[in-house]
Parts: sequence; structure tokens; C-alpha cells
Amino acid sequence: MSAKTALIYSQDFSHFSYGDEHPFKVQRINLAFELMRRFGLTELPGADIVDCPRVDESALLTFHTSDYLDRLREFNSSDEPRADFRYGLGDLDNPVFKGFYDWSTLVTGGTVEAARLVTEEGYDIAFSMAGGWHHAHSSKAAGFSYLNDAVIAINTLLEKGLRVAYLDIDAHHGDGVQEAFYDTDRVLTVSIHESGIYFFPGTGFEDEIGTGKGRGYSVNVPLEAHTDDALFMKAFDEVAYPLLAAFNPDVLVTQLGSDTFRTDPLTRLEITTHSYTYILRKLKALKIPWVAVGGGGYNMVNVARAWTLAWGIMNGVELPVKLPESFVDIIGPLGYPNRMLLDAMHWAEEDDRNRALDAVERSIAAIRASIFPIIIGRYAAAAGE
Repeated sequence: MSAKTALIYSQDFSHFSYGDEHPFKVQRINLAFELMRRFGLTELPGADIVDCPRVDESALLTFHTSDYLDRLREFNSSDEPRADFRYGLGDLDNPVFKGFYDWSTLVTGGTVEAARLVTEEGYDIAFSMAGGWHHAHSSKAAGFSYLNDAVIAINTLLEKGLRVAYLDIDAHHGDGVQEAFYDTDRVLTVSIHESGIYFFPGTGFEDEIGTGKGRGYSVNVPLEAHTDDALFMKAFDEVAYPLLAAFNPDVLVTQLGSDTFRTDPLTRLEITTHSYTYILRKLKALKIPWVAVGGGGYNMVNVARAWTLAWGIMNGVELPVKLPESFVDIIGPLGYPNRMLLDAMHWAEEDDRNRALDAVERSIAAIRASIFPIIIGRYAAAAGE
């Protein structure tokens, strides 16, 4: 039987902009939806397109501080440029643009709605592709993120007594989500990302494993520059997948950033749709109620390709290798020559790959020594194995 799915989307997304020179392009979401439409993925039986409701402030207060939200509201209505660096507002990463708080509450509401749909309305999968703001802290904007939609949505799940696993495959460490759940064993956070030694946000190392009851429930696999498809799949298969399977959460939340792709302008990983789709198929095979959010991605066509493939996999639809010609006509004037939806498996240059392989093997060994005895041991024992 096919899955019952929901795609969270709003026409209002197009009303907002971080600015012409900012790398975060809101229109990438509209481009992804357009590609889905041209493949017929917006009219699938059993798949609903659901509008974004705005999030209630009471939900925001489960993570964000009241003084921070007050400042967001104040700046939101100002017609003049504003900045408050105590709260991370008004710098190059986190500009204060007209309606930025409206934008943030709209997207966060979409992710909260996705969580509600899989727990209250019988949906198997809900995809809030505009979400994924994993850098926002309780009282500070960071990394293009003003509100942490994943944390807010997970908190609504915890209020229902559910256990949650959060997997982040964005190129950047999911630091804000890790921060929120660092001391609890009710949320397992797993982040596979480019190493913070030389990369924003400078966190996400193997020894960040949680504290108190949460010890062992924060998992990080930092990757060297030039990590390719095979190594990315290795990190997932040897760390993330066994931990997710052992933890066996009530709900799976995933951040599906496509800034891992080798043509992304801000990152140095060398992932393609080959490993991206491999991971998504394995996640779907777990048959755990699944809330997915979008995340990073600064080549707009990569974003459209990735999230269209994700939505296709969620709905069991096999898509062709090439983009529709009608979509190629759209992206051509934007300076994107790529006509391919799917990529062949990519291998990095030998020297780069050897360094990346050594690094990922060290990370896997460290995690198997520190994390596996806690998670695999605990839940295998509980299952009577």
C-alpha cells in the first residue's frame, strides 16, 4: 500500500526576500515546487498539498526566549534597517528585511503542521521543504535562521510523550537542534556534515555526545572536504542507520539540505543525487512516521532537483534521469546549464579522497567506541536481543 503523504507549501513564500546579494534565495522553494509540478508530483493520489498555518507563539516559547521574540516582532514592522548583534540580527548572514518574522513564523508553522499531520491525521510522511533552520538558538539568530522550526516541531512531539530521532544531512552541523536536546534521552540527534575545523558553525565533533541523561544521544560525523558519494553513504550506513534502527523512534525528523552537493557555491563536499537518494530510500524503508524539512542549498537548481527527488521517493515514484525540457527552458536564462535530474556516482580525486576516507574511518571508530555501547546496547537489551 502506498504512503499517505503531505507536502507543506505556501504561495506566500514568494513575498519574502533576504536580499538580491544574499546566498539564501527564497525562490528556490518555488522553483522546487515548479519542478515537482512539471513531473506531475503535485497531483498524486494519496499525496496532499497542505498550506502553511502560522505557528502559535506558545509553541515558540518552548525553545525561544520572550525577549528574543519581542525583538523579532519589533524589527519585523520597521521600515528602516535595524540591527541588534546581541540577538544575531542585522549582520550579513541574518539581515533584517521587511516581514522577516512573518516569514519565520510561516515556515515554522509549516514544520509544526507536518509534525501534527503524521501524529494526528494519519499521514505517513510530511515534507515541509521551506523548513530546516537548524542554526537558530534560543535567543540568537544564526546561519540564515531566525526561528528553529525543527526544535519547535520536535517539542510538540515530546509533549505527546513521543520519542524522536533527528537526522541532519545538511553540509552544516545542526548545532541549534543539538543544543536544544543535548541533555535528554528522548531525542536522538545525528548530524553528518562538513567538519567544523574550518567551516561554519565550528561545532559538531565526535566528542560532542550529550550530557546527563542525554549522554550518547548526540551523534556527529564530521566530514573532510571532498568527501564523495561512497564516503557519504559509508557514514550513513555505518553510523546513522544502525543507530536510528536501534533507537526505533516514534517519529523520524530529517533535515535534507542539498548544500552537500559538489556544485554548491558555499561548501566543499562532493555529494550528488546518487548518495542523496540512496539515503532517502533507506529512511523510507524504516517505515517510521516521517517529518522532513528542507534546509540548506545555495545552487537553486540543485535544491529543486534534490527536493523533487525526495518527494518522488516519499511517494514511490520513479523519476526519469533528465529534467523536463519545459523546466530546462526556465532555468536556462538563470545561468544553469544542467539538464540532468539524476547524477552518476561521483568519486573525488585520489589524494583528496584518501584524506577524506581516513577522516571518516576515524570518526566511525570513535562513534562506535563512545556511542554504540550506549544506544545499541540499551535498545538491543530492551528488545531482548
